[in-house]
Amino acid sequence: MDPSKVDIPPMKDLTIDNITENTVAINSRGPDPRMRYVMERLVFHMHDFARETRLSTKEWMAGIEFLTAVGQICTDVRQEFILLSDILGLSLLVDSLDHPKPENSTEGSVLGPFHSHEAGVMPNGSDMSHDVHGEPCLVVCTVKDTKGIPIQDVKIDIWETDSSGRYDVQYDDRAGPDGRGVMRSDQYGVFWFNAIKPVPYPIPHDGPVGKLLRQLHRHPYRPSHMHFMFEKEGYDHLITALYLKGDPYETSDAVFGVKSSLIVEFSVVDEATADKYDVQRGTAILRHDFVLVSEKEANDLRDTRALEALEKLGRKVKLQNGLPVPDVD
Repeated sequence: MDPSKVDIPPMKDLTIDNITENTVAINSRGPDPRMRYVMERLVFHMHDFARETRLSTKEWMAGIEFLTAVGQICTDVRQEFILLSDILGLSLLVDSLDHPKPENSTEGSVLGPFHSHEAGVMPNGSDMSHDVHGEPCLVVCTVKDTKGIPIQDVKIDIWETDSSGRYDVQYDDRAGPDGRGVMRSDQYGVFWFNAIKPVPYPIPHDGPVGKLLRQLHRHPYRPSHMHFMFEKEGYDHLITALYLKGDPYETSDAVFGVKSSLIVEFSVVDEATADKYDVQRGTAILRHDFVLVSEKEANDLRDTRALEALEKLGRKVKLQNGLPVPDVD
């Protein structure tokens, strides 16, 4: 931007005591009130962090080098920044803030770094995994609204690891997507498919995030789970997962994704179910009912909680497009 067209207040002789207010002032010239508010709070919290920890130049440079390494290891199929967000608890926090759920609906969980957009659409009864070493399972689910009414034609993304705990995109020689697919709920809100029972696995820990975990004396493991993502116009976007009960990492998930309402148990296919779904009797089966929230329900709940939380913090705000900005009127 042409400096001659920008009205910049005088900036010199800045100190520990006045650098924050001056940085906020120069960042507050733009027309977008949400951008101004986000940058104001970011600068305040970052500067306070530096003051409270008495951050050294050496530590500051180590942080810069760490973030540089996080960016350098990212690829089209590996998102190390999402992984970093996950292990810091930020991913789950943001999802909980932006997609609040009433008590009678399915809770959200973390997206993780290995969702992709290349999976094809599968009809009911498809084989999602072709891993011959995995334990076969049948998954039968419904999608309903908070009133118990089935929702037809919901787009459902599903993905899981293979029996060794690796996602398809982690293989350099893969022929195409496997262990993932896209489905549509039928007129009864039902979708069902064949897969393998999930297994626990470590998140990628050969990069900077793994190094950080070791420095923090934390393990990199996630409990056995299967990812689901639901999309339909008029309904709040849902990213979630189902976790196997009794998994050794159920209470120490490296990315904080487990919630009690998302813990499930497999049962065994009986003769009638085997005939209905054309699977072998004795196959593991997972049944689950997902409940979606309408956009209006989610928006109303998000607005109410946002205003209540910020009022407790003593911040005078109003909502613009569902997001808080300073109320200066």
